[in-house]
Amino acid sequence: MSNDTNRRDFLGMSFAAVAAVGGAASLVGMKQAWDPLPSVLAAGSTVVDLKNAEPGKPSMATWRGKPIFILKKTADMPKDGRDLVIGSDHFTLVIGLCTHLGCIPAWKKTKWKCACHGGEFDSSGRNIFGPPPRPFDIPPFKVEGTVVTLGAETGPEYEKMIKA
Repeated sequence: MSNDTNRRDFLGMSFAAVAAVGGAASLVGMKQAWDPLPSVLAAGSTVVDLKNAEPGKPSMATWRGKPIFILKKTADMPKDGRDLVIGSDHFTLVIGLCTHLGCIPAWKKTKWKCACHGGEFDSSGRNIFGPPPRPFDIPPFKVEGTVVTLGAETGPEYEKMIKA
């Protein structure tokens, strides 16, 4: 101790230093407790390869417990801004829950039909009949070649579809 610092000042500074270190350690511990586990983060994304998709036949994936409808459009199906375009192929990529009450519609030849209240969605996922108030929702995704990663990040294709 220097001559200018008395015992009481030294004890006060020592207590402040111990309190600061303890507070910082508490914050680190709280952040680790709030962060999701690695297994939860891994379950938060789904990878789908579209190279073997058949035109006109929808397939389904699961992302965060929700069905994802994937439809490679045929030449006679309408194309629009909600399409995911990979090369010359157009795809519909949507969360397969009716926007009315959350039922899972079924594919019937050229459209999705919801059995709960008769809602219908076209091949682009737009509501065309019944009580659904809006088109199917689009999950966040990123595209690399023919591989689509749902949920991890968003790419320019997603941003374009959301604006359409």
